[in-house]
Amino acid sequence: MKELVLALAVCLPGSASVWADGTNPPPVLTLTNTQMSVRTDDTNAPPVLTLTNAQMIALQNHPQIAAANYRALAAKQALKQTQSAFFPSVNLYATAVGAGSEDARIMAGALNNPSIFDRAAGGLSVSQLVTDFGRTANLSASSKFQAQAENQNAVTTREQVLLQVDISYFHALATLALEHVAQQVLDTRQLVLDQVNAKATNKLRSQLDVSFAQVEVQQARLLLQKSQNDMDAAMATLSTALGYREFHEFQLVEQSLPAGQSTNDVSGLIQTALSQRPELLSLRYSRDAAKRLARAERDSRLPTVEVVGTAGASPVHDVHLPDNYAAAGIQLSEPLFAGGFYTARQREAELRAQAEDDMLRAAEDNVIRDVRIAWLGVNNALEQLRTTEELMRNATEAYVLAQARYDNGISSIVELSQAQLNLTSAQIENAGARYAVLIQQANLDYQTGMIH
Repeated sequence: MKELVLALAVCLPGSASVWADGTNPPPVLTLTNTQMSVRTDDTNAPPVLTLTNAQMIALQNHPQIAAANYRALAAKQALKQTQSAFFPSVNLYATAVGAGSEDARIMAGALNNPSIFDRAAGGLSVSQLVTDFGRTANLSASSKFQAQAENQNAVTTREQVLLQVDISYFHALATLALEHVAQQVLDTRQLVLDQVNAKATNKLRSQLDVSFAQVEVQQARLLLQKSQNDMDAAMATLSTALGYREFHEFQLVEQSLPAGQSTNDVSGLIQTALSQRPELLSLRYSRDAAKRLARAERDSRLPTVEVVGTAGASPVHDVHLPDNYAAAGIQLSEPLFAGGFYTARQREAELRAQAEDDMLRAAEDNVIRDVRIAWLGVNNALEQLRTTEELMRNATEAYVLAQARYDNGISSIVELSQAQLNLTSAQIENAGARYAVLIQQANLDYQTGMIH
């Protein structure tokens, strides 16, 4: 009996460890002890795509990753803009003036420079910040933290894309497995139909048996058609996840199942997530940026001290003006009254910093929840895989017995049809459970910040 069960298991796919070998429809699935791979002898077959290659393609092609990288680079330029206040500011001036009348030096409606003479002059003006009592330093620190936050946002986008690639890849593998299950089910039921037809022709079976077998074949054909459509849809989803606009078809390489997960302790995974999740790192940098901005707004009410200087020459000028000029000095400015503008801006920045702090706390709570749910999902998927493997063994043995009983005329076609249905259902459940483990593991890796 065991030999018969193994023989049927080779003919019918659906087990996580035993698949069909040598079937006619390409690609042919061959199994090692730990993984299934796709091979084909057709030179026009779609290219082979491993999960690692899929991830690399997505990192190069996906527009969301490119957009996130551009935002990170833009944030670095914003940092340079803020830090430029520490360096001297140099301006080149050129002036040409023609005075219409020496008597028209003061115009109505405004106070004008009373020394307007005909001249053409050029020169340089230099200013250097001496101190603004920490405002520029805090602005620079705020921009630096914001740039680091954008870098972490780019990492977040990268990990989200990788998660989508993993899920799409495993889903495509699952639909491929279901397609092979459907094909093998159709082949097996067609064989049963042929046998029943032969027996009915020889008056060994009734036409009712033929009708039941025909129904089983048509149901298997419907299952195959649906699985083929699902496979095309999964490939379309995978193509988009890889950053392709057009539809691409691939030969996918099976992935081995992850090592067994801990069923007792999840606290270590939670701590890893709290320290490594890029979303949390981004929020922490954003909070620090908001705090430094609040300090900068507080310092905006303090004095600003600058050293200024200017020098130049005037090749064409009025006789009252010199040929060259130069001047330097120290300039101090301090806001005295602005209608509460500076105080309100400081208060706004402080409130936004507090909001960033609370957003970080809420995000940490959500991460703790998500890690726990993902961890439970992996363990539950592993348990379901073990259950479906046992279900496969039982359904295969039941089908073998039902087939033997039917061949010996002990049972009816109804019993055989029910056994076929149970085996098909077990095959589908087992294939789905296997890839559910891989998908749940990818989700857990993402939730803990360890997806690669």
